[in-house]
Amino acid sequence: MEKAAANIVRWGLTNAPFLRCPLLIMDLPPPIPNLLVRESKVVTPGNLDSDGREGLNPENGGANGPYREHKLELFGFDSLVSILGLKSMTGEQIPSVSSPRDGEDVSITGGQPKPSDVKMGTMMGVFVPCLQSILGIIYYIRFSWIVGMGGIGESLLLVSLCGLCTLLTGISLSAIATNGAMKGGGPYYLIGRALGPEVGVSIGLCFFLGNAVAGALYVLGAVETFLKALPSAGIFTETTTKVNGTVSEPIQSISTHDLQIYGIVVTIILCFIVFGGVKMINRVAPAFLIPVLLSIFCIFIGLFLAKKDDPAPGVTGLSLESFKDNWNSHYQNTNSAGIPDAEGNVQWNFHALVGLFFPAVTGIMAGSNRSASLKDTQRSIPIGTLAATLTTTGLYLVSVLLFGSVATRDKLLTDRLLTATIAWPFPAFIHIGIILSTLGAALQSLTGAPRLLAAISNDDILPVLNYFKVADGSEPYMATLFTAFVCMGCVIIGNLDLITPTVTMFFLLCYSGVNLSCFLLDLLDAPSWRPRWKFHHWSLSLLGASLCIVIMFLISWSFTVVSLALASLIYYYVSIKGKAGDWGDGFKSAYFQLALRSLRSLGASQVHPKNWYPIPLVFCRPWGKLPENVPCHPKLADFANCMKKKGRGMSIFINILDGDYHERAEDAKAACKQLDTYINYKNCEGVAEIVVAPNMTEGFRGVVQTMGLGNLKPNIVVMRYPEIWRRENLQEIPARFVGIINDCIVANKAVVIVKGLDEWPNEYQRQYGTIDLYWIVRDGGLMLLLSQLLLTKESFESCKIQVFCIAEEDSDAEGLKADVKKFLYDLRMQAEVIVITIKSWDVQPEGGSPPDESMEAFTAAQQRVADYMAEIKATAKKEGTPLMADGKPVIVNEQQVEKFLYTTLKLNSTILRYSRMAAVVLVSLPAPPTSHPAYCYMEYMDLLVDNLPRLLMVRGYRRDVVTLFT
Repeated sequence: MEKAAANIVRWGLTNAPFLRCPLLIMDLPPPIPNLLVRESKVVTPGNLDSDGREGLNPENGGANGPYREHKLELFGFDSLVSILGLKSMTGEQIPSVSSPRDGEDVSITGGQPKPSDVKMGTMMGVFVPCLQSILGIIYYIRFSWIVGMGGIGESLLLVSLCGLCTLLTGISLSAIATNGAMKGGGPYYLIGRALGPEVGVSIGLCFFLGNAVAGALYVLGAVETFLKALPSAGIFTETTTKVNGTVSEPIQSISTHDLQIYGIVVTIILCFIVFGGVKMINRVAPAFLIPVLLSIFCIFIGLFLAKKDDPAPGVTGLSLESFKDNWNSHYQNTNSAGIPDAEGNVQWNFHALVGLFFPAVTGIMAGSNRSASLKDTQRSIPIGTLAATLTTTGLYLVSVLLFGSVATRDKLLTDRLLTATIAWPFPAFIHIGIILSTLGAALQSLTGAPRLLAAISNDDILPVLNYFKVADGSEPYMATLFTAFVCMGCVIIGNLDLITPTVTMFFLLCYSGVNLSCFLLDLLDAPSWRPRWKFHHWSLSLLGASLCIVIMFLISWSFTVVSLALASLIYYYVSIKGKAGDWGDGFKSAYFQLALRSLRSLGASQVHPKNWYPIPLVFCRPWGKLPENVPCHPKLADFANCMKKKGRGMSIFINILDGDYHERAEDAKAACKQLDTYINYKNCEGVAEIVVAPNMTEGFRGVVQTMGLGNLKPNIVVMRYPEIWRRENLQEIPARFVGIINDCIVANKAVVIVKGLDEWPNEYQRQYGTIDLYWIVRDGGLMLLLSQLLLTKESFESCKIQVFCIAEEDSDAEGLKADVKKFLYDLRMQAEVIVITIKSWDVQPEGGSPPDESMEAFTAAQQRVADYMAEIKATAKKEGTPLMADGKPVIVNEQQVEKFLYTTLKLNSTILRYSRMAAVVLVSLPAPPTSHPAYCYMEYMDLLVDNLPRLLMVRGYRRDVVTLFT
């Protein structure tokens, strides 16, 4: 026990909470200081010895020196400790880590602990900001007018509809916000990490515009209240109006020019305050809620104290008669200031009232925007947000009943500041409260919108937003200036009723994004989806998203189309120009689950010929003679694209590295990344795979057996013909070439070998002439299908297909031609059929002689084969062993070898005679004879492809890939 305790002291584990129990100390293993626990400290140049390692400085806790505070680590894996959050057990502060992008290496290191800011609880951190943002100008200067226009019944429906929308959004927000730590950006961060960078940026920018326009809304509300309370301050005046076609007493309205002038001045003043004192605004912001709450209290006191024509004509006090008169709606035309006018150009209905009122329920994101300043994000955001939503919705419902019972309809429609008129003890206090609340909300908008724009810019997705980037802890001055210009542009419009639908659309678009995010995450239910807020369901999120979309169209289909088009344009721009990486969004999880479900539905049985797609396994470097920095032959991707119809299908690009896997694992990762870059550059739908194996043959044998899943395994092996093997004297190529073909036959894979790959056309090089097929053996229709796929490409669409069939005798030619024509007709393939008679086993040609160049190649091949046979015979005789080739015993019939050579000679001469000018030639690939050496097979192939510039050798597998039936 004492020895174990001494070890604990020496290792610096006395502070570890799990070692305070004596029973655990007794079970401690021998000292392993480098694996279990080490001291966590900052390494500086002074701590390093001459070899760059940490020295044992006694002041830093060396071998004999005093120890500083020790930190808990797990087996020395710093990043794992940080991810698991174990360092929080020791009080070490861990910086937040942004989501990695493609190609980035993320290191998680802990720096020096910094004193944390004062954290806020649920009340001051979430409930108060949400309440302050929700209770705004609409309630003070538009709510009583809405009750007068829509009536009590439809106003209750209006409040319930909008309140249900924000309540469902708050539930979705609570679920997402409690599923992990949040960074800056508010809803943009939540939506972007759930639906992907493209959707996050498009909705985030729209939400930024919504906040900027909302700032103008609050500024205009404050100015309108000021001018209403102090009419003499107006520079321009507008009087008179008509009520229901009859001339009423003069009613003074606020001039649009006054709103514009005062609004621009107020916006400039607010911008100066934002530039110089954002911290002060954050400290003073809660104080703006006090006038709001006090003014609401005064309004309710005034409602209960009101009497008939007291405090103003038209006020009836709380009256059942007024309640009945105001129950039904009374929609009518108004002028631009909202005053009823039979000749007014503004028409009102329930849809328009939704657009006017909905900004009064926005602001539920205010708490989530302050997540970094909360003590307990997982608890505060759900409780605070939903409490503020329910409180304000209840306040609005009660206010509908009270306002509808306290005044006549004419008073509700003509007195835009009825809240101030009826408030107790005097209206001026309400005016001051309204102005302070709206200015506070405007300051919050002008403070929050730039930070949202800066958060989007800092994610480095859109290069055009790089001007708004800011360092951590810095103020977004450029973003604030841009927000100010947007706000002043909206202020110049000067009409509050025209601005509110715009704000409504942007906020509804954001809310629908939050609901869709929760719906997708809840429906997929990935292992990482574990929100602490349990009161959620995907159906509620779907209902919330649907309700948001319905409200958007109820308000204005034109505004909805414009906002959706704007978001779509931003989405398209981000997808084209953006540098978005993998944030682990819900769409990736959806794709993954969809792929799994589709793979299971395909099963393991063979795919019907009607549903057969080529899945080529492209062997990039089978002969190893490309430069090291070239991952694949430049034309292989072009050829792989030619095997797909309209780009549908998948290619697997494979490369094999010789060596030990443990030694070359990092090389394989680098090679895979390089090959993947090449595939993306060539716009080829495919994936890159790198395999490390002792040699090329063993590596390919493992790949052809295991690559793919179920029916998504590759079915065609594509590689280029080794034209360089004799020129480069690569003696291992014949055995490797034959081994690959034999492996494909055993694994039931089709084979396509491309000769003349350097001359293969790209998508911009149009070809003319014919595509000639020399159909010698039954291949399941693969050769015919490949020719049809070539015709779907722009480079070959001008070509025609010719099918050459080989007949043993002249008497078989006509019957064979008729059968092939009928077969092609049933396959819906247009091609010209040509039958050629070749007597394959005649040693001497009967009718004419092959071309001179073919005969020269034939004679040279005969000589090389004879020399090779003599060499292996001499070796076998010298060593007293059976005839061996490529390490295996062989039985060679020299007469059969001669016939093979002459057959390939006749086929080559026939191709040269009929297809010398063809765009591409397809010929059946013969299987390697079992007992022939690989060298002999290579001679057969060399003789077959001699003098042919562009040739595809095709071998099918034991199944049909085309069908005659519908």
